[in-house]
Amino acid sequence: MTLQKNKRYAVVDEAHCVACGSCIKVCPKGAVTVPNGITAKVDIDSCVGCGLCAKVCPASVIHIEMLKRREENGNE
Repeated sequence: MTLQKNKRYAVVDEAHCVACGSCIKVCPKGAVTVPNGITAKVDIDSCVGCGLCAKVCPASVIHIEMLKRREENGNE
């Protein structure tokens, strides 16, 4: 099985997140949660990197990054 080599995913600046929940409402995959109402967390395995959460974040603390994964056989 080959893993996706380049995957986009959302990253939250947890120190500045206001836990408003806007990101949860727009995430099509349910990848964003706000456990204990403290700060947003992203499940990178569920996140598809669409960027909707970053667009609606009133604090502008969510951005999209690229995760580089290796194929199972070890090739880059």
